[in-house]
Amino acid sequence: MAANFQALGAGSGAARGGRVDSLALMKPAEGRPKKAAVVKPVAQNKKAFHEYFIDDRTEAGLVLTGTEVKSLRGGRVQLKDSYVQFREGEAFLVNAHISAYAAGSWTNHLPERDRKLLLHKREVDRWAGAVATKGVTCVPLSLYFKGSHAKVEIALVKGKQLHDKRNAIRDRDLKREADRDMRNRRE
Repeated sequence: MAANFQALGAGSGAARGGRVDSLALMKPAEGRPKKAAVVKPVAQNKKAFHEYFIDDRTEAGLVLTGTEVKSLRGGRVQLKDSYVQFREGEAFLVNAHISAYAAGSWTNHLPERDRKLLLHKREVDRWAGAVATKGVTCVPLSLYFKGSHAKVEIALVKGKQLHDKRNAIRDRDLKREADRDMRNRRE
């Protein structure tokens, strides 16, 4: 019986004092590439791109209930009038409308409840300090699934004046016409 034990564990350290090297067994297989997390977009805040100049962006996690996740997977969310509020050292997504889950019962969520954002403490402090300055706010730009986790892209923004919006529309139209002309010249 002892010979069988030594024969089975000869390469794993059993020959050295009769114990198995458990660290060698726990090491991950090297050379195996990690799978990249698949990003599935759920909603975008197109109004934010029109209304604001975007300064800084970051990704934050969301604290959600089960029925909220089911509604998100169905694409039943609206970010149009939502913003990020900083309270007591934490960040919250306010006024984001996630519709009630159709197959839910009494466990359904409130559609416009405040949802906590998952950020590091130093990020919350830095962003809260930036929002405290005049004319700067924090809004969500998009909501998506990264792997199995719900994420929101938030940004520090400054409001545009009416003439800024007109300039942006004019620039976009000129770029569209130039692209159309280039496409027609190729053909």
